[in-house]
Amino acid sequence: MPNSELKAEALELFNAKEYPEALELYQYIAGKGDLPSLATVGYFYHNGLGVEQSYSKAIEYYQKASDAGDHTSSFNLGLLYLRGLGVEKSSEKAHEYYLKAATKGMPQAQFDVALMFENGEGCTQNYSESAFWYEESAKRGNAEAFNNLGALYKEGIGVEQSDKKAYILFKQSATRNSPQGQFNLGAMYDQGLGCEANQEKAIEWCRKASFQGHQKAKDIMHRMQQDGQIVF
Repeated sequence: MPNSELKAEALELFNAKEYPEALELYQYIAGKGDLPSLATVGYFYHNGLGVEQSYSKAIEYYQKASDAGDHTSSFNLGLLYLRGLGVEKSSEKAHEYYLKAATKGMPQAQFDVALMFENGEGCTQNYSESAFWYEESAKRGNAEAFNNLGALYKEGIGVEQSDKKAYILFKQSATRNSPQGQFNLGAMYDQGLGCEANQEKAIEWCRKASFQGHQKAKDIMHRMQQDGQIVF
């Protein structure tokens, strides 16, 4: 039976929560040189699915797959190093593995590595590198990357300051349902930064962020309601 058919069968077993049988099949496919299946076996051990949970076993499989070029495994290794699970906590190692996954085009890894560059976590702080990776992640649709890149443009950190670009990026983030992006877009409309000031739109986006649990937005909406400026 071809690998594709075996993987479809393994996925069916996984979805049916028949984890021991699914794991056995994934191990067999991994033994035939299938990298994603090797990473999946690591995931089973990582989360204790159909097998006794073991970070060390997960790392063993992730490491093999990562060394062979599997970006998901590199990302998962970064996560384990960042949290100190099964390994000694190391933000430097986490950054190294996130960067490896980021260069393979993984949007979440690109976002995380950008955040680490912005904060100087596990690496030398570098705002232009941060902006570069936020942009790469945003290109692949990551809502929070649009927001964080917008914040860099608004402040002129690592990029040339531009309210117009910040506004465009916040709008991209907001329309992708990021509460922070919605709040920031509302603030741009409120102050007329990069766009024409529009109080109705400012309130509309602040309300959307508030409904999603954004604390600052909730506080603003509550104050406005108390003052009788708006009615929910």
